[in-house]
Amino acid sequence: MAGALATAAMDLLLFQRYRSEGGDDDFRAWELSGSVDGFGSDAPAPAQVGKRVADAVGIDLPDSAAANTNNVVHWLTGIGWGKVAGLAAGALPVPALGVGVATGVTAWGTSYALLGAAGIYKPIAEYDKATLWKDLSAHLVFGTVLGAVLTISRVRPRR
Repeated sequence: MAGALATAAMDLLLFQRYRSEGGDDDFRAWELSGSVDGFGSDAPAPAQVGKRVADAVGIDLPDSAAANTNNVVHWLTGIGWGKVAGLAAGALPVPALGVGVATGVTAWGTSYALLGAAGIYKPIAEYDKATLWKDLSAHLVFGTVLGAVLTISRVRPRR
């Protein structure tokens, strides 16, 4: 649950930025990837990852599945990082808020490392500081909410 709430918080920030930059989709259309119409190089990273996984296991996804694939991979990724943070918060003698923030930063760095190596992202050195900060700050929101939910849920190491 913590990963889902953190993903929703990050998405609310990203949607607010989208609208402030001139985007005109409503939240529902934006959140459900209404403008994603295929798996090409301009498709969001989660859609491209989902397509590669499907191809690797022999599932042929049509372009019409790109929006749903994007949503499923995006949300499963956020929930998955939430599970990692929950396990870490339950095992490490560190405040859950710190675990959440560290998880957000780790998710951000891991995405650039793995998606850069896969050719979905450019190498991190090719991005300007403003782009990296916008992405990192969104992941900090994710991590802060994640840590707050874990704290409220009283996830802490067993003694």
